[in-house]
Amino acid sequence: MPPDPPPPAPARPFSERLGESFAHVPKAAALVWRSARSGTIALSIFTVAAALLPLGMAYAGKRIVDALVLRSKAETLRWVAIEGGVLITLLLVQRGLALVRALVGARLSVDINVRILEKALSLGLSHFEDPTTYDMLTRARREASSRPLTAVTDALQLLQQTLAFAGYAALLAAMSPWVLVALVAAAVPATLAEMRFSNQAFRLRNWRSPEGRRLTYLEYVLANDSHVKEVKLFGLGPLLLGRFRRLGETFYREDRDLAVRRAAWGAALSLVGTLVLYGFYAFTALAAVAGRRTLGEVTLYLIAMRQGQQAFQSALTAVGGMYENGLYLSNLSAFFAITTPPLLTTNPELPGSREAPHEKPEAGVRFEGVGFRYPGRETWALRGVDLFVPRGQSVALVGHNGAGKTTFVKLLTRLYEPTEGRILLDGRDLTAWDPDALRSRVGVIFQDFNRYQLSAGENVGFGDVTGLEDEERLRLAVSRGGADDVVASLPAGLTTLLGRWFRDGVELSGGQWQKVALARAFMRERADILVLDEPTAALDADAEHEVFERFRALTQGRTTFVISHRFPTVRTADRIIVLEGGHITEEGTHHSLVAAAGTYARLFALQAGGYQ
Repeated sequence: MPPDPPPPAPARPFSERLGESFAHVPKAAALVWRSARSGTIALSIFTVAAALLPLGMAYAGKRIVDALVLRSKAETLRWVAIEGGVLITLLLVQRGLALVRALVGARLSVDINVRILEKALSLGLSHFEDPTTYDMLTRARREASSRPLTAVTDALQLLQQTLAFAGYAALLAAMSPWVLVALVAAAVPATLAEMRFSNQAFRLRNWRSPEGRRLTYLEYVLANDSHVKEVKLFGLGPLLLGRFRRLGETFYREDRDLAVRRAAWGAALSLVGTLVLYGFYAFTALAAVAGRRTLGEVTLYLIAMRQGQQAFQSALTAVGGMYENGLYLSNLSAFFAITTPPLLTTNPELPGSREAPHEKPEAGVRFEGVGFRYPGRETWALRGVDLFVPRGQSVALVGHNGAGKTTFVKLLTRLYEPTEGRILLDGRDLTAWDPDALRSRVGVIFQDFNRYQLSAGENVGFGDVTGLEDEERLRLAVSRGGADDVVASLPAGLTTLLGRWFRDGVELSGGQWQKVALARAFMRERADILVLDEPTAALDADAEHEVFERFRALTQGRTTFVISHRFPTVRTADRIIVLEGGHITEEGTHHSLVAAAGTYARLFALQAGGYQ
């Protein structure tokens, strides 16, 4: 069973949290304004109109009642017509407000999600491998589609209800200042309670974000095509479904308990406001019976009391909503505030790489005292690596799992920065290279390559998106990757949709997918450095031999780094590097290493023995 999540952090003082929460509202307004300026203006206009028109209806209602008492037919009809006109206008304004809110919401949802994805693209690999940062991304995406607009509409709702309440308050103050004081006092406790429960709900959702991702993952495993075979063959369904059910039930109990307490307190405190309202109803009615108020005045005051209390309650609800939305917007702000690695910030002044006069020019890749520790870990994945690979040399990396081979590749491709030491390409530190120029020189295929649920042409063309529409380049890459037979077997060739996620998609075998991934690596015609991490793991012996025969012919003059556990592949390299515990322990050619009778010789003998 997974460990229990840590308890939520102690709550800070309410005044501090309140001020911090409202500080996010202007940021939300800026996001909405940036996405839909005309829509924001329309929202403001409709909101003010929706606040003032009910006041006109209340006054018209008073004049209608007074006209009825005087039995004035013309006056009655005139005010009925006026009230009808105001009502029609109000209905149109409300419809317009709903339409504009929906349009602005749709526009904002797209823009915010684009910004989140842009930010995600700017993050380094370390961020995605860090659970804390991944939780921040999850929270940001969860709140992106609704919270910014809701924060702004709550602010406009506060404006609307404040204007409405101000009008009703002026009427009630003329009747009795105590009526106004009592209605305000009765509404405040319910709002404070709602804000308190909003904060508890926010802390609960943030606290269980890691467990929420676990719940999503369990659902993914149980209902995804890539896992269904093992789930069924190993009988994992009941076990994983049981975990999903237990975690889901835990979430339900937490949500239920909070919802019940929230509803109970809300009902009790709202009852206080209702009792106060009807107490003044009785007071006003008795005043009318005693002849101190006209029937029209009584009608106006009753409407003013009911609508005034409702407006004030709505204003306080808007304040509570702004507070709650501000809490969730803090997640969005925190995600956008993540520091972007320098690697992904392209300097437009650099056509290829920055000049580094103190470096001596040399053609090749050099590791100087390179060491690396993954964030949050004390052990070194690599340490003390010194290595020079001349341009055009083929290098094979050999070692047990966890020896540091894939880490070596991640550092070479600058997915990570060395913890110590440095890596140079053609005499320049990798940090001095423009990211786009560096990546254009490197073609990579990892063992866990992506299987895009897109067309075959796109699966290949993603190796260099500049050639995505160049069919000649696509077919050349397909041929170089040994995927001609795969494409020929597809019903629509390169336009065939691959995978089973979408209708009419064609699923490939593991070996076929690997050939497509190899073709993707060969799309980079300008790449003079090729990095292949277990490139033929899913291929049979004949296909592997064919690929590497073609590979040797196509990589003449290119620097290649190959990670493989298959020694028929490894032995063809110009140079073999043996990694153990993050250190280089042996290097040389196949024959020299076998003669040295070290780790490489032992591993080779073990594998060769399996074929005897």
